[in-house]
Amino acid sequence: MNVLSRRKFLRGAGVALALPMLEAMRPVRLLAAAADSSPARLVAINIPLGFIAENFFPQQTGRGYTASTYLKQGEALRDRFTVFSGTSHPGVDGGHSAEKSFLTAAPSPGARTFQNTISLDQFLAEKTGDETRFAALALGDRTLSWSANGVAIPAEASPAKTFGRLFFNGSAGEVAALERDLQDGQSILDTVTGDAKAIQRRVGPADRDKLDQFFTAVRETERRLKKNELWNRTPKPQVQVKPPRDPAGADLAGRLRAHFDVMRLALETDSTRLITYGGTGYGTVPLIPGVQLGYHGLSHHGKNPDMLKQLELIEKATIEAFFEFLTGLAATNNGGANLLDRTQVLLGSNLGNASGHLTTNLPILLAGGGYKHGSHLGFDARNNYPLPKLFVSMAQRFGVEIESFAGTAGTMTGLE
Repeated sequence: MNVLSRRKFLRGAGVALALPMLEAMRPVRLLAAAADSSPARLVAINIPLGFIAENFFPQQTGRGYTASTYLKQGEALRDRFTVFSGTSHPGVDGGHSAEKSFLTAAPSPGARTFQNTISLDQFLAEKTGDETRFAALALGDRTLSWSANGVAIPAEASPAKTFGRLFFNGSAGEVAALERDLQDGQSILDTVTGDAKAIQRRVGPADRDKLDQFFTAVRETERRLKKNELWNRTPKPQVQVKPPRDPAGADLAGRLRAHFDVMRLALETDSTRLITYGGTGYGTVPLIPGVQLGYHGLSHHGKNPDMLKQLELIEKATIEAFFEFLTGLAATNNGGANLLDRTQVLLGSNLGNASGHLTTNLPILLAGGGYKHGSHLGFDARNNYPLPKLFVSMAQRFGVEIESFAGTAGTMTGLE
């Protein structure tokens, strides 16, 4: 066997390394989305520092529970959400590192050898994402979205930039330039594919398998580039809303509301049907009256009464903004249904007790989506119920028929 040219090999590898960036240019399919004027949607929100458990979880289970301190803020929406206790991802530990596994359920995220897996939103985007301009949106300070290869998909932290991506149309020249860039991307892939085919004839079985994987990635990327060209010629939707400004980084509640407003518009205009939002204000002193210490430091309260009081103010502001988001979805008519009934909204945290870095008994709430809500589904706080079962239920409700997720089979018990 002849020795391969290192320069030639690196040329192919260089473009292969660029594939994750190209893969993120989600393709589209100009289908008749109008066939279902109110399609299913899903939003997942992770608050990485969690919530004070006794303020979040009701003491009683079932439909007749007395609302906890935080849930009282959403009492008007009581029949539109279900709260869960006693759940966690099997094998997911590592304290703050568990954030990487919130939507993947990949075990041992704190290990040096950790390799993440695909997140729920990206798994669903692979099945249905061609139907919208953006297959999925990853927003917030910290990403929840991971590709099929376990690569983090960068999140957009600016509500103003997200708004621009969704609703600002470029000039004719800018559109043409983007189309040329897309075509150049395809020509590069064509060149590298030719190089790889030449190499394939000169390598052994193991390397052929790797090249087959490469060809699969190239074909998928080309498909997405072509569909991206179609969307490039399609004007973005017009909204009668003033473009948002980005609130100050320490304005935790303001940033949440700004993101939530843009998320609602994205769903209402069917620009995307999948959105993730990861954390905010992690390292700041939030601009909330009565809060003098940093958010992260307060989460390690050690049951100090003054720190708990300040932390409660932050968490109340977070929950209040969340329930305002749900109220806005419920008030938005879309295709003959209100947007909340067609949108599954997951709120939770990768930490059940941030003060102790515990990843069990996670605070989880699911709203909307057409379920029969109004209950507290309480499981064993020590021997936790597997949270991936909820992801199976959510995927099925979204219209993707799966029987398991992250190695866990079955749907969430008690969720109708």
